Amino acid sequence: MLATSASVRCIWPVASRLGEGPLWSQREQALYWTDILGCQLHRYTPESDESHSWVFHEYICAVAERERADSAGALIVTLRSGFAFFDTVHSTLTRLHDPEPELPGNRFNDGKVDACGRFWAGTMDFNCQEPTGSLYRFDADLSCTRVEGGYAVSNGPAWSLDGRTMYHNDTAACRVYAYDFDAKTGVVANRRLFLQLEASDGYPDGMTTDAQGGLWVAYFGGGKVVRYLADGTPERSIELPVSDVTSCTFGGRGLRTLFITTAMEGLDEVALERQPLAGGLFSIEMQDIHGLPANRFAG
Repeated sequence: MLATSASVRCIWPVASRLGEGPLWSQREQALYWTDILGCQLHRYTPESDESHSWVFHEYICAVAERERADSAGALIVTLRSGFAFFDTVHSTLTRLHDPEPELPGNRFNDGKVDACGRFWAGTMDFNCQEPTGSLYRFDADLSCTRVEGGYAVSNGPAWSLDGRTMYHNDTAACRVYAYDFDAKTGVVANRRLFLQLEASDGYPDGMTTDAQGGLWVAYFGGGKVVRYLADGTPERSIELPVSDVTSCTFGGRGLRTLFITTAMEGLDEVALERQPLAGGLFSIEMQDIHGLPANRFAG
């Protein structure tokens, strides 16, 4: 397995408590991502090196673009209290649905949109211990379906290049699952183990798929992002100067920049001294691989 760290650079040392959910906007040529515990949404524009942040009154967890940008805004997000549209111009929220009002100890975590415009987002136990988290599918008609439960920490999802397989992480158990995916109906079936990792190596966090079908998995506690082939073989590893790597996505010109989010929450003073860039936004330019455009929510 090829391993490298030489070309990784920190492009914004923003010191996120828990950076997560990077999203490349083709419309804006900018990267969005969240600091969940810092209650912030960030945007970074590489061409101008400009950055902007929005502060929320609760945790903001995942973000995706909408196909249409109406008065409710161009983004859909998950908060601790559920799904909402967000207007970046006026900094206004339009709340849509809270699927777990009876679970105040839960919060949303990661989420992505599939090729047919459905937003998939998972919840988790705030203390990362109880299996109270679930995976939800939020459709264009704003209906919400609970697909699966039993997660202490859910992460992902991502899809194979042909769209017939969906991947989803049971982070606390160090497992990446694969499912048969029906793109027409949004139904998943035949859950099976794709990867079983060791906690000593790190926990599988956010992930993305590239245009060659490789699956890139961030290792929380492992200080790296690993690319896996379709058969589960590790092909390369990107090493970072921080331990808690949370997610990644492709963006930039030709979708050849891999953007990587990280976290600093939970690191003690000694660890922070050793990792002064913890919580920063990192990038690495890829020569032989490029990514896929992010799907947009159809509602």
